[in-house]
Amino acid sequence: MTALDYRTAGESHGPGLIALIEGMPEGVSIDAAWINAELRRRQGGYGRGARQRIESDEARFISGVRAGMSIGSPIAIEIVNADSRLEDPAKTPPIHRPRPGHADLAGSVKWLTTDCRLTLERASARETAARVAAGAVAGCLLREFGIDAYGFVRASFDAATEVAPMAADLVALRRERDASEVNCPDTAASARMIDGIHKAKVERDTVGGLCEVHVFGVMPGLGSCESWRSRLDARLAGAVMGIQAFKAVEIGLGKDVARRMGSQVHDAIAYDASRANEASLGFVRATNNAGGLEGGMSNGMPIVVRGAMKPISTLLRGMPSVDLRTHEAVTSEYERSDVSAIAAASVVMEHVVAFEIARALCEKFGGDSLREMRANHQAFMASARRLHAP
Repeated sequence: MTALDYRTAGESHGPGLIALIEGMPEGVSIDAAWINAELRRRQGGYGRGARQRIESDEARFISGVRAGMSIGSPIAIEIVNADSRLEDPAKTPPIHRPRPGHADLAGSVKWLTTDCRLTLERASARETAARVAAGAVAGCLLREFGIDAYGFVRASFDAATEVAPMAADLVALRRERDASEVNCPDTAASARMIDGIHKAKVERDTVGGLCEVHVFGVMPGLGSCESWRSRLDARLAGAVMGIQAFKAVEIGLGKDVARRMGSQVHDAIAYDASRANEASLGFVRATNNAGGLEGGMSNGMPIVVRGAMKPISTLLRGMPSVDLRTHEAVTSEYERSDVSAIAAASVVMEHVVAFEIARALCEKFGGDSLREMRANHQAFMASARRLHAP
């Protein structure tokens, strides 16, 4: 058995992207149709640029899957780029005027060049298509244990929704979210978000927003308090901060804990014997300010993670910059880009969160096969219920 992990490779305008997933147990049903639907969802959203009309992302399984089932070896996925211009210098000319907010300047210094082009390719958010594919594969494993991740857009610029997702409402929430051009399950808030993005487009500006993921059905005890490296909240925060353009992450109540007394923050614990067969083992809370995580471990409540995405760094009207060859003041270059990618970002965030939950699940109940994992999970849950039986 290998710990669940994944790596991605590829450039924005190269031949394609690769996701390599290691540690997936044998016997997991890999839902290719759903994985490809999630890749298409990542390409959508109001405010996306022309690139999304060129690509038609599809996961091609190169290894590790046979007849729709994982076989226990590394799973390799290829996503081909329809727009492959990197090998043609005429179509990808040098960039000497770095764009504020992008990796252009830092990368050019790092690699000792005045051309930002290759930094642009290395840093491109196109790579997130591979992360969505890897996260969706992990989601196939989570299904086997009744765990369900739901991501959506909480806010964009000055428009926000107050929707409070509940496990019982997931079917309706997904339907409402998927009907929205901004992945927000609130019709009125979606309209306000679209208005804000349209205004930014008219003004040749960009906007960001807040994405939120709720994970339902997680049992207590995933993650650990024994090491800062194994704390599940830290790992989730790192995964979300690793998404291009994300600048902040919150768990549960997040930064608002700093403005409240302890009695208004900590979630009182009760026990309901009628719910002992649920993932929570019968431990219930009236609030979930901790976002389902205490001491670096899941506590049986839904896991709630929020991420803040900055506005897209490429502005059609440009921003003050410097020509790296001459150091003279110039306006930054324009590369084909989006006005807003917040809808796509919510899809990416949903899947990087799902992968971290699946990773923690494998650590807790790991086995070489799904059958072995299920047996380990069932034995643990049975022991926990006996321990806390009245």
